[in-house]
Amino acid sequence: MSDARVMMEYDANKKSPVVAYLLWWFLGTFGAHRFYLSRTGSAVTMLVLMVVSTILTVIVIGFIGLAALGVWWLVDAFLIPGMSREYNLALGRVLAR
Repeated sequence: MSDARVMMEYDANKKSPVVAYLLWWFLGTFGAHRFYLSRTGSAVTMLVLMVVSTILTVIVIGFIGLAALGVWWLVDAFLIPGMSREYNLALGRVLAR
C-alpha cells in the first residue's frame, strides 16, 4: 500500500476529540461518545445503566444509578482526549503494517 493511500485512509478513519466532546455533551449519558471512540463495552454499560436507572426512578432507587452515571459522565470529560489519541495511535499502527 502506498504512503499516500495509508495517509488518506488514516485521515478518513481517525476520531476527532471535538466530535467526541459534542457527543459527550448532548448524548453522553447514553454513551454516544464511547460508541464513537470504539469503546463499545463501556458504551453499552452506560446505555443500560441509563435505561435501567430511569425506569427504577419510579421506586426511588434509580436515582443512585443516575448519580453514578453523572459522575462517570463528568470523569469522561477528562478522559476523551486520551481515548481519542489512543484510538488514533492504534489506527496508525494498524495502517502502517
